[in-house]
Amino acid sequence: MTILAIESSCDETAAAVCRDGEILSNFIANQTVHEQYGGVVPELASRAHMQNIVPVVYAALQKACQQSGEPTDEAAIHTLLQSVHAIAFTQAPGLIGSLLVGAQFAKSLALALNVPLIAVHHMQAHVLANLIEDPRPEFPFLCLTVSGGHTQIVLCESPLSLKVIGETMDDAAGEAFDKSAKLLGLPYPGGPLIDKYAQTGNPNRFKFPEPQIPGLNFSFSGLKTAILYFLQENTASNPKFIEENLADICASIQHRIISILLNKVKAAAATTGIDQICIAGGVSANSGLRKALTEMGQKHNWRTFIPAFQYCTDNAAMIAMTAYYKYLEGDFVDLGVSPTARAEW
Repeated sequence: MTILAIESSCDETAAAVCRDGEILSNFIANQTVHEQYGGVVPELASRAHMQNIVPVVYAALQKACQQSGEPTDEAAIHTLLQSVHAIAFTQAPGLIGSLLVGAQFAKSLALALNVPLIAVHHMQAHVLANLIEDPRPEFPFLCLTVSGGHTQIVLCESPLSLKVIGETMDDAAGEAFDKSAKLLGLPYPGGPLIDKYAQTGNPNRFKFPEPQIPGLNFSFSGLKTAILYFLQENTASNPKFIEENLADICASIQHRIISILLNKVKAAAATTGIDQICIAGGVSANSGLRKALTEMGQKHNWRTFIPAFQYCTDNAAMIAMTAYYKYLEGDFVDLGVSPTARAEW
């Protein structure tokens, strides 16, 4: 059973081929046009998707042929495409213009090939990225899903039975990283740069507050404000404060964001009694978070699972993996389906 999956929720155009639950290819085209604007420009993103989607799908099919030990010429790629059992795409959430490009392409291709169409929730797919490669968690497990737009703790009882038991009340962890980087004068995307500088800094040099939010929910807006005031106060007395202390500032910011995340994970594990813990989403590529989760898992006797880097950020392999389980359940949609910028699970 072969599935061709398409991901276009933000600024990465991605395609993947999955056969019987195994990823044969996972191809991503990044958009560098947004760097000069300090963030993703929705109109530019959708236009870039239209330029990238055909070559990206072609590259994914070609790579899948190669991975299967087949020729990679036009005839072999055509044969593979004709053998696809279903087309999957990201339906929500995301930038509506970007989603529309992927959805319309997927619907057109499904119609042309006369195969079923599978709609995938982007955040559900991030969670199931943990099922792509060994070692895989066993159900039930908890997943901390952290990205630029979402921060959630998800209770996973089966591949298609996922429940959000905690989420941010305002800003996401990824946004806290990127906005902090902007305050420090770092270029976009700034989150990975904070991670880079933090590796040589002292995480205990500067103290930032941890929000006291009851239950399993998160909040990062207050932390962002505290960082803003901290930088304003110190640069007022020393204009070179950031330059002279960049590594320690980054390490201290990252330390606090990670402690907020993992303290809630610890509470969720205690509340549910589940000791299998996963992370997912773009922020799960952060080296500090990966290390801290591993160390906390060893301390509390958890089994921890962290996806490979290529499956942390937006990618089509996670869409394909989710679609695989949906196909097994016969969970298809008709051609009247529409993408949505926001969607509950």
